[in-house]
Amino acid sequence: MSFDFLLTGGILPDGSTADIAISGEKIAAIAPKIDGTANETIDISGNLVSAPFVDPHFHMDATLSYGIPRINKSGTLLEGIGLWGELKPQLTHEAVKQRALDYCDWAVTQGLLAIRTHVDVCDDRLLAVEALLEVQKEVSDYIDLQLVAFPQDGVFRSPNAMQNTLRALDLGVDVVGGIPHFERTMEDGRRSVTELCEIAEKRGLPVDMHCDETDDPQSRHIEQLIYETQRLGLQGRVAGSHLTSMHSMDNYYVSKLLPLMAEAEVSAIPNPLINITIQGRHDTYPKRRGMTRVPEMLAHGIRVGWGQDCVLDPWYPLGNADMLDVAFMGLHVAQMTSPADMARCYDMVTNQNAAIMNLQDYGLETGKKASLVVLDASNPVEAIRLRPERLLVMAKGKVIARRERQDTQVTLPGRPSHVNRRHKTP
Repeated sequence: MSFDFLLTGGILPDGSTADIAISGEKIAAIAPKIDGTANETIDISGNLVSAPFVDPHFHMDATLSYGIPRINKSGTLLEGIGLWGELKPQLTHEAVKQRALDYCDWAVTQGLLAIRTHVDVCDDRLLAVEALLEVQKEVSDYIDLQLVAFPQDGVFRSPNAMQNTLRALDLGVDVVGGIPHFERTMEDGRRSVTELCEIAEKRGLPVDMHCDETDDPQSRHIEQLIYETQRLGLQGRVAGSHLTSMHSMDNYYVSKLLPLMAEAEVSAIPNPLINITIQGRHDTYPKRRGMTRVPEMLAHGIRVGWGQDCVLDPWYPLGNADMLDVAFMGLHVAQMTSPADMARCYDMVTNQNAAIMNLQDYGLETGKKASLVVLDASNPVEAIRLRPERLLVMAKGKVIARRERQDTQVTLPGRPSHVNRRHKTP
């Protein structure tokens, strides 16, 4: 048989070794040994190959704007929102689009080929919405980009936010968002969840809400989100992002909440890099670190995926589009250090995030879309440990990024001349 590409000797996430044949935009075959010719054969022996990375929670309209017009001195969520409010009037269509495209270039080099980004609809110009719709179209050959209509300043707190949310959805935005904990009252927050979920139900759209991103244990809008999911038949289409108030909730209340969340099939998207830096800012010691109850959710069968949230913007001064950084931090803060849990953290930035985003044709399987990433690591846990170089990135059957493996040359008496930090497990 003849193929467009034949990747030989790769290590799959389950530890098996396989060749991968690609024809057109599809994976034609995966087998221990594939006999055939190809337009290009690429030896990936000894390197991990997996489906691409997926980020289910990001803010692309704000990315790469760090320092404009100033820096968030307190590091708090509220100052970040205030700073974003100062920046919004200065935004231009061209600047938002260029920063987003630059970020997408970064994402490609990291093997990040699917992103769900929230886009603020509280600017009556809907400038960022229109810019990101253009970006969505321009990167569609290599990145699956979903847009969430996000009323950053509150759908009731901001005068035209509800109207603008509907306008954004009319323009083709994919997902209904919200921020109930930032409304003026708990009651307004509850009402926002109800009305936004009703909009999603009528339009047949998914829901992804910033939910209870606070240290306040009385912020319990996830309970309302679960209720509306059941009432409106939205099971499997709803995600609660952040959910940080759960780290402060009474254990008895949580023992009721998590089974309800599992029953409603509501997914959770914690964002460890941001949650642990923004939350707990009002604490002295002991200081809360802002992570929701990830191991407990997983034990209840709740789908959980790690999100990146921010890169170089009013809320976060770091980041480089690497979902392995996210998994690395999440692993530590959630204390998921058993071999199975560490491997699960890799799965959370690939397959679980893809399921949250309901990506079609995703996965390292015969007949699926030929999008994949090859890493300088031997298994998923080593990949999290090293956050290694991506040696090859393919999207829909095309090589879109590659680099040679680069060991470090050293000069030490009696020691090897080259060092790579990969490690053979005894």
